[in-house]
Amino acid sequence: MGRKLSITGKGRCNLTNNCTRDEFFSNIPTNPRFMYSSYSAFDKDSVMSFFEYECGIPLKTERGNRVFPESDRAADITAALERTAKERGVRFIHERVRDIIIENGAVCGVDTGKRRFTADKVIIATGGVSYPKTGSTGDGYELAKKAGHNIIPPRPSLVPLEIKEKFCAEAMGLSLRNVKLTLMQGETRLFSEQGEMLFTHFGVSGPLVLSASGHLRDISKPHSIIIDLKPALDEKTLDNRIVRDFAEFSNRDFINSLNKLLPSALIPVIVRLSGIPSDTKVNQISRTQRMELVRLIKSLPLTVKGFRPIDEAIITSGGVDTTQIDPKTMQSKLCKGLYFAGEIIDVDAYTGGFNLQIAFSTAYAAATH
Repeated sequence: MGRKLSITGKGRCNLTNNCTRDEFFSNIPTNPRFMYSSYSAFDKDSVMSFFEYECGIPLKTERGNRVFPESDRAADITAALERTAKERGVRFIHERVRDIIIENGAVCGVDTGKRRFTADKVIIATGGVSYPKTGSTGDGYELAKKAGHNIIPPRPSLVPLEIKEKFCAEAMGLSLRNVKLTLMQGETRLFSEQGEMLFTHFGVSGPLVLSASGHLRDISKPHSIIIDLKPALDEKTLDNRIVRDFAEFSNRDFINSLNKLLPSALIPVIVRLSGIPSDTKVNQISRTQRMELVRLIKSLPLTVKGFRPIDEAIITSGGVDTTQIDPKTMQSKLCKGLYFAGEIIDVDAYTGGFNLQIAFSTAYAAATH
């Protein structure tokens, strides 16, 4: 149990986000209004209170208002949930549900293939199709379809991105901190934030990239990423910095003059893209060439080719159509006694604890009703 929960937050479990109500909803790009009622009934304070006072797990708030257990162990959260559930009489049966039994428009049980269980209330909380090895295999979508629900086609969200430019592979393994990433659709800016990212053999990954991917809706349209490698410096300040470095290394070849400014893995890439021959002595570089270098460092361009496969995504966007679910109770509008909770619903958020908060809020609504 809790296999997927155990790997969230890089194994630390980012439970929720200790932000304001408005900030919470601003971090939900897909169907935020659907969450108004359930979040009001069980918000981030409710989540934190439950784990601290009912489960005995001390929590802490880190950068970006992210909330973690003080132990930095997701396993502590999983164990606390299992222990608390068993103390309250929950019985766990590890069998895969093959079908939900519905008669006269109402739930009357589930069928595992081995046996049937009678029940007048069933909650489907099977997650999406991300990380299928943890159990998110899409079964819930099929069960919901059989009950007559429309499924918004699942697609990856919070996922690494494949990039057209080959130099990403050249810089593979390079982690950049304190850079600014901007995602563009044509001339329209979709996302811009400062933080960390990583070059990989297929393109880019890391926190900034995962957040940016949540803004990608139609991958068939041209998208690009602009990386500002020195966001703390404006162009004039950066130019002055380069002038000082060039003065210090005036007799060096261009390719050997950037060590103080850029990570070594990125230097050959920047030199090549600048159009300045690598063996040019820095005292021979013109102001026009230098300004082109400044612009490149402030806006390194990447062309988005597509998402990585959905099974590499942190979450799944899409799922059961929210118009077919009562937002106060999470009960199906089509089938009495059938409820939904968590990622199977077509609601998703950016990284930072918001998706787990959605899971807890919708689960609380479904459980209490």
